[in-house]
Amino acid sequence: MMNVLNKKTVEDIDVKGKKVLVRCDFNVKMEDGVITDDKRIVASLPTVKYLLSQGARVILCSHLGRPKGEFKPEFSLAPVAARLSEYLGFEVKMAKDVVGESAQALASSLQDGECMLIENVRFHAEETKNDPEFSKALASLAEIYVNDAFGSAHRAHSSTTGVADYLPAVSGYLIQKELVYMGGALENPKRPLVAILGGAKVSDKIGVIENLLNKADTVIIGGGMAYTFFVAMGDTIGTSLVELDKVDLAKKLMDDAKAKNVNLLLPVDNVVGLEYDKDTEYKTVDSDDIPDGWMGLDIGPKTRAKFADAIKNAGTVIWNGPMGVSEWEHFAGGTIAVATAIAESGAISIVGGGDSAAAIKKFGFADKMSHISTGGGASLEFLEGKDLPGVCALNDKD
Repeated sequence: MMNVLNKKTVEDIDVKGKKVLVRCDFNVKMEDGVITDDKRIVASLPTVKYLLSQGARVILCSHLGRPKGEFKPEFSLAPVAARLSEYLGFEVKMAKDVVGESAQALASSLQDGECMLIENVRFHAEETKNDPEFSKALASLAEIYVNDAFGSAHRAHSSTTGVADYLPAVSGYLIQKELVYMGGALENPKRPLVAILGGAKVSDKIGVIENLLNKADTVIIGGGMAYTFFVAMGDTIGTSLVELDKVDLAKKLMDDAKAKNVNLLLPVDNVVGLEYDKDTEYKTVDSDDIPDGWMGLDIGPKTRAKFADAIKNAGTVIWNGPMGVSEWEHFAGGTIAVATAIAESGAISIVGGGDSAAAIKKFGFADKMSHISTGGGASLEFLEGKDLPGVCALNDKD
């Protein structure tokens, strides 16, 4: 795996008077053209403000949704430009295109400390194909490239990797923070390192479990994926979620943990429901005693105490995936218990993106975590030990 901590950042280059193309993640939630959640815009501000303060001429770019290579007004970034203007206190000029006349004219007229936004890069099909000509056209707008879109760093697209073939390429503060926290936790963690993995399917997390069995002291498994492990141990699981084609793999992972002296913890009791419904009848049973016709929907109180015990002395915690159907009140207790244990542990705590990040925010634990990743798919691939194309493309420090 590459040394992610050796990548150049915005502070390693002189940007004064230079046109700087910044790849942000402005893939925000919108309803009827109105932004309903702007946290990704807010997350980009430290990098943008730093570049402006250094006298750079800032050209922002991003994708939004899946317009599939066509210009579709409902996927325009114009509302993002308006919101950015509010946060920055001056007008962020909006180009009418991506690499056409409007973008070129605006870029060439930019002054030091000014900022503009080009249209949705996915209005061109060449973006997702990482087409060299399109990458070159994007790069021609600027003299320096900054990638600050960790959520797209696992994709080799023109705006995430291609432009780095034609311009000096460095990371912004958001990517730098991801690399410092997640890279540090994987390469040189404060021990014990406790990894907590939840979510529905083993198949989504195979690579993560395999990689973490080589690095962690304790691996905790919860969520729907635990039931495949129960079947591997010969337990009956009622109508709980199971991937029968992954039972042998679950056995192998348990054997690997034993061989590597990793403490692999599975639930000992579960909250089960009669059907998959937020208002279903429910009760708590031991893991080896799930009755026919009932399905596991959360970890039980004994498991919560067992997991909390393993977490309380941790030096570093990595968490990816909820412990149950945390969006339903009756089956959120396990996820809340784990979040509480992490918050109280004093450990360096890193929460992968996606469902676990959403749960942390919903239950009010966001400010108790050291780092919440901004990338769902990207953070999973990072935890698997895969090299992310958008990070690989950045220049190394000398």
